[in-house]
Amino acid sequence: MTRDELIAWVESYERAWRLPGTDALADLFAEDATYSTAPYERPHRGLEAIARMWEAERPPNEQFEIASEIVAVEGDTGVVRVQVEYERPRRRQYRDLWVVRLDPDGHCVQFEEWPFWPPGSGGAAASGAGA
Repeated sequence: MTRDELIAWVESYERAWRLPGTDALADLFAEDATYSTAPYERPHRGLEAIARMWEAERPPNEQFEIASEIVAVEGDTGVVRVQVEYERPRRRQYRDLWVVRLDPDGHCVQFEEWPFWPPGSGGAAASGAGA
């Protein structure tokens, strides 16, 4: 993977998160991909499980700004620093590290979040699969 490929993937992820539904996930993730919402959460496995998690985690009319920066790319794995500022439905922010592994076709096969919130803000990672 190159830095440009990872940037393109992150931009596609953001576009997909903003769209209603989950049809765009097939362009982002491999059929058998894993998606961990935090380092110790059990991963969501496969497109159907990832789609269920996305639908559960995205409130209607969510408004946010996202900024991302590529930290590193090594082989098929990249690390991205992300900052998200939410306006609606509730004002909040968080910073996140994403560890993203792409297959040769540019589909994510393994996604792991390392989410962080300001002290006292009550932030929490989305629950893992089967939680």
